[in-house]
Amino acid sequence: MAAVVIPTASLDLVLQSPEEVLAWFEALAPADRAEVSPEWLARVRAATAGDPWALAFTAVERATGSAVGSCGFKGPPDADGVVEVAYGTDPSHRGRGYATEAAQALAALAFASGRVRLVRAHTKPDNGASARVLAKCGFRRVGEVVDPEDGPVCRWERGPAERCAAPDRGGT
Repeated sequence: MAAVVIPTASLDLVLQSPEEVLAWFEALAPADRAEVSPEWLARVRAATAGDPWALAFTAVERATGSAVGSCGFKGPPDADGVVEVAYGTDPSHRGRGYATEAAQALAALAFASGRVRLVRAHTKPDNGASARVLAKCGFRRVGEVVDPEDGPVCRWERGPAERCAAPDRGGT
């Protein structure tokens, strides 16, 4: 099977295989492993190669070929056409706009699938950088909810009509 790659302005988002995702999980420190959703991990274990709803993307900086973070969906779209995105940039690569590129690319992929009418994201209340990423990508903060795994989080949503702001190369 050919690799699934989503190009952005500076990145290639490369879909990992189930084996690559599980190897990444096993290499995490115990405290970081505890942060991973058991439901998501079960979906990864049951996934077939090429499933963007179950597997993660590695964010690869095109100029250097270096992995700079990851992103993905927290599961397939639900019956109402809602899907949740997650993203992260390695600490040494933050502040370069990579998270914004990744979040925008995931939202575009979701809407292009024809299965999604709303993309959702959650941030911890004290994560200003992630809030700025989502605002740049056309997400609106719609309130706070209690996530069963993360506790209190801010809920952000975006419909297909909202647009991402122009890339800011000095941003998050």
